[in-house]
Amino acid sequence: MRPEFQDIVDDVSRILGGPATLEDRDFNLIAFCSQHAAQIDQIRQQSILERHSTDAVRALFEQFGIATSEQPVRVPAMPESGVLPRLCLPARWNGVTYGYVWLLDENPDHDAAQEQSALALAERAGALLAQQVRVREELDFKLQDVLSPEPEIAEIAAADIDDRGIIARGVPVAAVELRLATQGAAQPVPMNLWSLPRSVLAWAGDEHTTLVVPLHGQDLGPARAVAERARELYAERLPPGAQVDVVAGIGAPRPDLSEARGSWQEARLASQAAQSVSALRPVAVWPELGVYRLLACGPQAALSSAVLDHSVHRLLDCGDDDLVHTAATYLDTGGNVHAVAEALRIHRQTVYHRLQRIEQVTGLTLSRGQDRLVLHLGLTMAPLIGGPGGPNGHGAGR
Repeated sequence: MRPEFQDIVDDVSRILGGPATLEDRDFNLIAFCSQHAAQIDQIRQQSILERHSTDAVRALFEQFGIATSEQPVRVPAMPESGVLPRLCLPARWNGVTYGYVWLLDENPDHDAAQEQSALALAERAGALLAQQVRVREELDFKLQDVLSPEPEIAEIAAADIDDRGIIARGVPVAAVELRLATQGAAQPVPMNLWSLPRSVLAWAGDEHTTLVVPLHGQDLGPARAVAERARELYAERLPPGAQVDVVAGIGAPRPDLSEARGSWQEARLASQAAQSVSALRPVAVWPELGVYRLLACGPQAALSSAVLDHSVHRLLDCGDDDLVHTAATYLDTGGNVHAVAEALRIHRQTVYHRLQRIEQVTGLTLSRGQDRLVLHLGLTMAPLIGGPGGPNGHGAGR
């Protein structure tokens, strides 16, 4: 957060004599001054504790015309909802509202001159917010250039970002890719990317968010921390409890920003793996993916042809999910029948019966290492490369 925002909130609170906050136009909290429990209501409390307000709260206040007003707007008390009266100072710049300065105003004793002084401060906040939006938009395009397949374009963009003092040349970076694990769901984009560290480059698309994070050497710790914070920002746009649906992939470090494309490609594959394999969630890291790195080996059709042996197809197509899960569990546990029986809560004789049936269906001999490898690899990769009939997340991804 820019320190000017906190100064503005403190000055408004001093001028008007009440606890103030600053939110952006999407009702994400930016700054707030000291609040006394007796002076705040549930909406203010939620805003401070959760760093944002709900869509319902936004709709409640926007009905008073705050999004288009050029002057202070008084919002009356709503006792039935436990809402205290408020004074809203639109934070505008060049005719556009970028946020709001809010003052709980239960017993107003300030005059018009004080309100205008406070409104001038809100306009200053609007100018700063507009500047942040422009910078983010410019860096959005710069990041897309950094990730260009053309080395010359990536080099120019990296030099420009260095000149801006965002990420210096020679500083290692890693890419982070976020998406929803649930196929076909609405894909929200976190609107408050300003709350990420200034040194993090962000590109918010319709179905994903891409970040590039500076590192300390080869340590991916900063990228993991940013991935978790970005997941929280995504979750703010989702129904309660839906954060578990947000997955992230992290690529391996690269020594310079101009080489970030390679990390980005790895991060995309890692996020796709996390999307399909529940055991890899919520954050899949490319250097830790093991066999899932096969996703990078070529077109999906070619990989499917190479990995999904006819024996694997027969098992996936047989229509018996119990056999598929038993085979995957047997292979995951290194052929430990006792462990399979415990994991699936069935008798060991049932396990032996199913294993015999698996051999009949596939034509494989599970006592042979090569046959086990073929089946294990196929069952592990099927959810990621369009295997027929394969349940989402079976095998190692269960």
